[in-house]
Amino acid sequence: PSFRDDSQATDDAPLGPGPKQALTTFLAIAERDGFKTKNIDNLVGYAEIGEGDETLAILAHVDEMPAGNGWDTDPFEPTIKDGKMYARGVSDDKGPGMAAYYGLKIVKELGLKLNKKIRFIVGTDEESNWTGMKRYFEVEPAPTLGFSPDAMFPLINGEKGNITAYLHFEGQNDGDFSLVSFNGGLRENMVPESASADFTGPITLKELEAKLADFVSEQEVTGQVTEEAGVFHVTIHGKSAHGMMPQNGINGATYLALFLSQFDFQGNAKTYLDIIAETLHKDFFAEKTGLAYTDPKMGELTMNAGVFNFSKESEENTIALNFRYPQGVDTDSIKADLEKLEGPKAVSLSEHGHVPHYVPVDDPMVETLLSVYEKQTGLKGHEQIIGGGTFGRLLKRGVAYGAMFPGYVNTMHQANEFTEVEDLYRAAAIYAEAIYELIK
Repeated sequence: PSFRDDSQATDDAPLGPGPKQALTTFLAIAERDGFKTKNIDNLVGYAEIGEGDETLAILAHVDEMPAGNGWDTDPFEPTIKDGKMYARGVSDDKGPGMAAYYGLKIVKELGLKLNKKIRFIVGTDEESNWTGMKRYFEVEPAPTLGFSPDAMFPLINGEKGNITAYLHFEGQNDGDFSLVSFNGGLRENMVPESASADFTGPITLKELEAKLADFVSEQEVTGQVTEEAGVFHVTIHGKSAHGMMPQNGINGATYLALFLSQFDFQGNAKTYLDIIAETLHKDFFAEKTGLAYTDPKMGELTMNAGVFNFSKESEENTIALNFRYPQGVDTDSIKADLEKLEGPKAVSLSEHGHVPHYVPVDDPMVETLLSVYEKQTGLKGHEQIIGGGTFGRLLKRGVAYGAMFPGYVNTMHQANEFTEVEDLYRAAAIYAEAIYELIK
């Protein structure tokens, strides 16, 4: 497990023990293989070979998302079944990262002439605030060009902007039905697989069970309800997915709000539940929030309602909305339109975010990477633009390159995440040739 855990952070493990252990393990492998290595504050590190005024960077990450529920195997004990390897991070990004590393190792062991310095740079919190990479660029020179093995082939040369907005609400609520708490979501860039709420009201457990049974029979979710000391606890289960494509998931939190909206909640509880059920539910492209926008090249803006925290006793309750936005949109306009919504007492934006990024398809690096892909696969290369964010965008001449092949089933951030073992070998071969072509 190597997801960021601030609750266990120390001076020696600033992002928690998991990211530190993953980083030091990778650097130990690189040292074993004869690379020069450096660990920067247990936040980021690199393995290096070659000399020259220019630096080719390969940017990967060893952190991952929390496992969540619904796994058929141990998410932290890799299991191979029918040619597929199952584990958290095997697709995002430990599997592709190690495929790229072995591509670099092939180049090193062949003793090929290197006309550039090559740095394999490893971050430890790509799934959150990119603290490690920020630290790298504070203390190390920026590489000349590079790629991140953290997306799909043929190549990703454009990435949408990425920002999270927070809707703020009061908590106190009175009435026949009273919402005690509402919680869902593990990360802003994951579709919540499940959500739970505690509430009181003039209804029996048997009546509530019947209403829930009717609800789940008509929806694509499951759920259960219990009662303890007069407080009902209801949970709805959907399906997680990567936040850049929220339409691929089933948001357990918005379905929970939809279920609860049939009851007579009042005050702040009603405000909170109504905006989820009436405005955010299935609003993947922010049409009901007034933010819908499509750019001819970069595509549409998407919105993932990712994390929900509500407590009756709190004055600071939030809904986190993660936006992936194309050129033509800016964060100020996102905030301004959200402030027009009825209900939230305030809107704020995350400190961490990215603007849209694009490298022209006629850049020599892009042409080289596409040429290698075409040679090894026999398939036509072409540019692609995604809503996800990779470390490739940190470089002016930076892209994402693999490791998912066309037709691949994308299970990033989902239960039972897997990768085809053969695809890792195929990717390693492509990476080896691409690295050589970029530095010869």
